[in-house]
Amino acid sequence: MKHTEGYIEVPGGKVWYSRVGNGEKTPLIVLHGGPGNTHDPLKEALHVLGDDRPVIFYDQLGSGNSERPTDASLWKTERFVEELASVRKALDLDNVHILGHSWGTMLAAAYLIDNKPAGVQSVIFSSPCLSAHLWKKDADELIAKLPETVQQTIAHHEEQGTTDSKEYQDAMKEYYSRHVCRLDPLPAIMAASRAKANKEVYMTMWGPSEFCPTGNLKTFDYTPQLHEIQIPSLFVCGRYDEAAPGSTAYYQSLVPGAKLHIFENSSHLGYLEETDEYVKVIRDFLQSTDDK
Repeated sequence: MKHTEGYIEVPGGKVWYSRVGNGEKTPLIVLHGGPGNTHDPLKEALHVLGDDRPVIFYDQLGSGNSERPTDASLWKTERFVEELASVRKALDLDNVHILGHSWGTMLAAAYLIDNKPAGVQSVIFSSPCLSAHLWKKDADELIAKLPETVQQTIAHHEEQGTTDSKEYQDAMKEYYSRHVCRLDPLPAIMAASRAKANKEVYMTMWGPSEFCPTGNLKTFDYTPQLHEIQIPSLFVCGRYDEAAPGSTAYYQSLVPGAKLHIFENSSHLGYLEETDEYVKVIRDFLQSTDDK
C-alpha cells in the first residue's frame, strides 16, 4: 500500500504526517485524541481504509513525531484549528472526510463551526466530548460505580492536589480499565504511543486525568452550535465508553440528519477493542457519503 510521510509547517512549529493508501475515493484525515497523544493506535486500526482512499494521520504539535515547543501558550483549541487548516492546505486536501476521536472531536467541531471550511464531505465523531460539563457529569456517575475505596482515593487526591501520587494513578487505572480500554493485556501500541505523548499539553488543556478537567478545555461546549453542521455526520461510541452513549446520542440529536452507532463490546477505544466492526462501520459510512 502506498505510504508517504514528512513534516508540515504549522503555527508554532512542524508536525509529522503519514499518508497511507492508494484508493481513488475522497481522502480521510484523522484527528487523534489527547490532547497530547499520538496517531499511532488509530493508524494501527484504520490504515486498512487506504484500500478505498488516502488516509492521512498526523501527530499534533507537541506530541509523537512532531516538534515539541515549550511555549505553553500554543496549547489552545484555536491554534490546533489553524494547524488542521495548515495540514489540509499543505497536502492539497481540497475535498476531505474528517474523523476525530475524543479530543479530536472537539477539534473537528471547532474547525467546522468556527471556520466553516469548504470541501469537507462528512465528519465522524468517535467517542465525542462536545461539552466538558456533560463529560464531567458522566464521569462522576461512572466513578460512583467504582469500589468505595477507589472513589475515596480519587476524591482525596483531587482535593489535596496530589494527583501525581501512586495511589491516584492506581485509582485512574481502575477507571481506565472499565471505560477507556477494556482489553487485558493492553495492546502493545498503547504503551508505545504513551511513551511519545506529551503530558504537559494534556495537563494544560485538560487536566490530571480523564475525569478531572481543570485545563482550558474545562468550559468547552459546542452543543449550542452543533445544528450548524450541515454535512453528513456519524457519531460512534462504546457501550462502556467514558463518552457515554446517552451523551453521544444527545450530540447526534443536535446535528441534522446525523447517524449513531454504538459498539456493544467497547469502551473508549472501540477501534482497538472491536477493530473489525469499527472499520466496517466507518468504511460503510464513508462510502455512503462518497456516492452522494
